[in-house]
Amino acid sequence: MEDERSKSTYADNGEGSFLLNRRQFLKSLGGGILILFFSGEGAETQRPGTQGPLDFNAILRIGEDGRVTCYTGKIEMGQGIVTSLAQMLAEELDVPLSSVDMVMGDTDLCPWDMGTFGSRSTKYFGPILREAAAEAKGVLIQLATGYLKLPEHRLITREGAVFDKEDEKHNVSYATLTNGKRIERRLERKPSLKPISTFTVSGKPVNRTDALEKVTGKALFTGDIRLPGMLYARILRPPTHGARLKSVDTNGAQAVKGVQVIRDGDLIAVLHSCPDGAEKALARIKNEFEVSRLEINEHNIFDHLLKVAPEGTKVQQEGDIEKGRGLAKMKIEGTYLTRYVAHAPIETHTAVAHVEGNKVTVYASTQRPFGAKEEVAQAIGIPSKSVRVITPFVGGGFGGKSWNSQAVEAARLSKLAGRPVQVMWSREEEFFYDTFQPAAVVKIISGLDHLKRIVFWDYHVYFAGERSSQLFYDVPHILTAAHASWSGVPGAHPFQTSAWRAPGSNTNTFARESHIDLMAARAGADPLIFRLDHLKDRRMRRVLETAARKFGWKASKRPSGRGEGVACADYLGTYVAAMAEVDVARKTGKIQVRRVVLCQDMGQVINPEGAKLQMEGCVMMGLGYTLSEEIHFDGGQIHDRNFETYEIPRFSDMPKIEAVLVDHPDMPPQGGGEPAIICMGAVIANAINDAIGVRLFELPMTPDRILKAMAKI
Repeated sequence: MEDERSKSTYADNGEGSFLLNRRQFLKSLGGGILILFFSGEGAETQRPGTQGPLDFNAILRIGEDGRVTCYTGKIEMGQGIVTSLAQMLAEELDVPLSSVDMVMGDTDLCPWDMGTFGSRSTKYFGPILREAAAEAKGVLIQLATGYLKLPEHRLITREGAVFDKEDEKHNVSYATLTNGKRIERRLERKPSLKPISTFTVSGKPVNRTDALEKVTGKALFTGDIRLPGMLYARILRPPTHGARLKSVDTNGAQAVKGVQVIRDGDLIAVLHSCPDGAEKALARIKNEFEVSRLEINEHNIFDHLLKVAPEGTKVQQEGDIEKGRGLAKMKIEGTYLTRYVAHAPIETHTAVAHVEGNKVTVYASTQRPFGAKEEVAQAIGIPSKSVRVITPFVGGGFGGKSWNSQAVEAARLSKLAGRPVQVMWSREEEFFYDTFQPAAVVKIISGLDHLKRIVFWDYHVYFAGERSSQLFYDVPHILTAAHASWSGVPGAHPFQTSAWRAPGSNTNTFARESHIDLMAARAGADPLIFRLDHLKDRRMRRVLETAARKFGWKASKRPSGRGEGVACADYLGTYVAAMAEVDVARKTGKIQVRRVVLCQDMGQVINPEGAKLQMEGCVMMGLGYTLSEEIHFDGGQIHDRNFETYEIPRFSDMPKIEAVLVDHPDMPPQGGGEPAIICMGAVIANAINDAIGVRLFELPMTPDRILKAMAKI
C-alpha cells in the first residue's frame, strides 16, 4: 500500500499538482489488466453538471509486478474498510492480502463516488468489487490457457498464480501473464463468485492493514501535510450564529512580523509561516459584531420544535389505527426527548489548499472528496476538472465531515495569498461550526388488549427522520409518521444540523425500546419475554435469544433492583440486540455501566476482528450521547466549546464489553460501522429503570436529571 499511496497520493515534486482526466489516467497506468466497474450506489443522486459516473466509478488493476490495486472514491476514517474491502478483493482474486493496495479518496486517481457514510461501503461497494475481481480472474485464466497450452477446465488459481490442477508444477504468475499487455475491460456481466465455504481470506480475523502506519506515526492525516512555502491561517469568527460584522480594525494584526492579512467579503484571516504567529495576529484584530437575539434556547427547544414541525409523512401504516384504539383496554403514552449532540472528532476539520493559476490541489479531512471538489471549484470560480482533492486518513467523521467549509476557506485564502494555506479548525471552532445531531421529539401512544398484547402503535417522530422508526414487532394496527428529517426545515434550529453516526436511529430506537419496556411493565411481563412474544421475525428472535444466553438473562418481574436492561433494533438490515448491567448511585445520580453484551447479525462478516472493534467503538461512543453529551446554548450562542464542559466518555466510564457476531454467511454483508450504537440509549434507560424504578424520558441521562426523576417518586 505504501508504494502506491506515497507515489501517487502524497508526493509533491515541487512543481505543483498534476491534473489528469479519466482517460489520461487510464493511459498513465501502463500495462496490466484494468477492470472498470460501477458500484451502482448513489446513481440516482447524481446531479446534472457534476463529474459523476458515466460508465464506471471504480477501477481494479492488476499490475505488471503482480500487485493488485483498487482505486475507489471511498475514504478511510477509522471504520476499517481499507482492510475489509482489500480482503474481499484478495479472496475473489486468489491473491495474498499483502499484495493488495487500496488507493482511496483521490479525485484525480479515483473515479467519482458519492461519499463514505451510512455503513454503506462494504454493503454496496464490496459485492461489486468481488464481481470485478472475479472478472479479472477470468481474464487471467483466459490468458493462461494460451501460456500454459491448457483448456480452462484444467486451470485453478491460488496465491496470485494460475496452476494446472493435474500438475501444479506447471503454473504461471499473474505478473507474468500481465507483463507487456494492456487489457481494459468494463464489468457488464456478473461472473460466478467463489462459494463462501472456500474462503480463506474473507471472513477471517486479520489485523488492520493500516495499523502499523498509525501506531508508528507514519500515517498521514491532513494536519500532517507540509508543502513548500505553506502558510497557517487563523480566521476571524463571529461570537454567535447569526451575528453580523459591524466593524473591524486589522492594524494591530498587520504589525506582527511576517503576517499577511486577507479580507475577502465575509472572510477575514491572518496568515503566517508559523501557527503561533497567526494566532498572535488574530488576537490583535479589533472587531465588533451585531448579535441577533433568538428566543430559542435549551429550555424551550422542544416546545419550539413541536410548534414549527411540518405535517408528518407516513412511514409505516398497517391495519386501522382507530380500530386498534377501540380494541385497547389499556393505553400507554410517552414523550421521548433527545438533545443536540456534537460529533466531537479527535481530528478537527482540516484542509491544505494550493492554488496555482488554473490548478488547485486540496488535501482535506472529508467524507465527500468529490463534493469538496465541486464546492472548491464553485467558490473560487474555476472548472471542477481543475481541482484535485486528496483525502489522507481521516481522524473520525461520524457524519460531521460531509461538509467541506474548511476546504473552501483554504482554497479561497490560497488563491488570494498565492501560496499553499492550511486551515485547521481549533477545538472551539469545531464545536461552533459543527453540524449537530438535532434535538428531537418522539410521541408514542400505544395500547394493550385484554390478553396484554399490543394492539395498536401510534408513533410520531419530530426532526430525527424516519430511519429505524419502523416497527418490527408483531402489532396489527400501526401508524408511524416522520415530521422532518435530521436536517430539519428552515428556521427550525438555531444552527445547522445533519447526520450524526446512525442518523435518526439513536432517537428512534431510544423511544421505541423504552416504550416497549414501559408496556411490558404495564403488562406485568418480563421485558425480554414481552419482546419475544411480539416477534415473528426469526432472525431478530435469534439475535435477541443469543444475547440473552450470553448475558445470562433471568426472567423476573421488573424493576428487579439488579439494574439490567435490554433493547434491540434493525439498522438498515443489520440486526442488533443489547443487554446491559448498571449501578446507580442514589445520592449523586451517577451511573456506572458495568457490563454490555452486544449481539449483531450483519450477514456475511468480512473481518470478524474489525467488526467487533466497531461494535465496541459503538458502545463507547453511544455511552456519550446516552449519559453526558449535549450542547448547551442560548439562541445562536454555543456554550460548549471544549471538552472541559462537553463531556465524552472516559476510560473509567467503560464497561466490560462482550461483542458477539451471530453467524449468517448466506446473507450478503450488511453495514457494521453504525448499528450497535443505536441501542445504547434505550438499553441503559431500561437498566436504570430496573435498578431504581425510575423511567428517564430524555437523553442524556445526566446525574442531575436522574436525581430530579428520583425526587418525583
